[in-house]
Formats: sequence, structure tokens, C-alpha cells
Amino acid sequence: MTQLVDILDCPIAAIREAVKQASALGLVSTLPKRGVKVMEARPETIRDCLDFRMVLDMEGARRWIASGTLSELKSLRAQHDKMLHAAHNGAGNDLPPKAIEVDLALHNYLVEGLANLQLASAYDANRVRIAIIQNARPFVQDRIVSAMEEHLSIIDALEGRDVDAAEHAIRYHCQQTQRWWGVA
Repeated sequence: MTQLVDILDCPIAAIREAVKQASALGLVSTLPKRGVKVMEARPETIRDCLDFRMVLDMEGARRWIASGTLSELKSLRAQHDKMLHAAHNGAGNDLPPKAIEVDLALHNYLVEGLANLQLASAYDANRVRIAIIQNARPFVQDRIVSAMEEHLSIIDALEGRDVDAAEHAIRYHCQQTQRWWGVA
């Protein structure tokens, strides 16, 4: 932990507390006398994280549809259409960070539909795990087109207020993400 103190220029007490909290979320493991180990992106971890997200995304979609107030869908559709167009036209190297931002916009929307702080907190912790996994794996630019198309299918189902179609589209998106990450 002394290396973290030096790197982060923070007091040891703050580092210990941060490591303790990260450990409780499964993001790191403390190795006595050896340091801290960041979560590994193993196939079972990836599948578990994506399955967790899928279940909460489906529940968020159900709750949005049940509420009858599907705000922001027009904006989400526009973002996805724009990204899909850019990906089809072979936009430059700045596309991956923008694609991740658009991807997160839909997942953020779905978690907002849960309207439950406890579920949102668990979802946020899982999002950090997925971010660690994404950082451990190379970004596949070819995935942008299919991911945006899958997201647009989810948006279509939400706009149509079709719970079954939304669940199917979210499940399909999860399966395809697992396939692209080589853990299906």
C-alpha cells in the first residue's frame, strides 16, 4: 500500500479505506504483505457481470414501460443513430470512447427506470467491474455497429411499450456481448 500512497499522493488511512471499500465490492483483493490485486477479467466473472446487468436492465425496462413515462428516448435514439451512421462510415479513432459513452447512455437510462437506490448502487458497482473488464480487453471497433443496432432494438421495444420485446432485445444484446468477448 505504500506504493499507492506514493502514486496517489494520499494519506495511508485514505488508501486503506478506499481499498477496504473496493475489496467489499469485489474490485480488488488485499494480499497480506504483498499488496493489492485488481479483479481479473476471467470468463466466469465476465459472464456474471453481464448477466447481472441484463437482469437489472430488463427490470428497468419493465418499470419504465409500466410507468408510462418514457422520457429521453428520442434523445437516446438520436445518439444511437448518429453513432451507427459514424461507425458505418468508418469514422476515426475517436469513435471508441464516443461509442462507449453512447452505450452507457442506454444502460444508464435503464437503471434509472429501476427507481430504487439500492438496486442502482449495486448496478453502479457492477458497472465499475465491467469497466475494469473493458480496460483489460482490447476494444473491438467492429462491435460498434452491432451494439448500436442491438440498442436500437431495445429502444424500439421501449417506444412500443412491449415488455416481451424489450426483454428479448436485452437478452440478445447480452448474449452477443458475451460472444464478442469470447465467453459465450
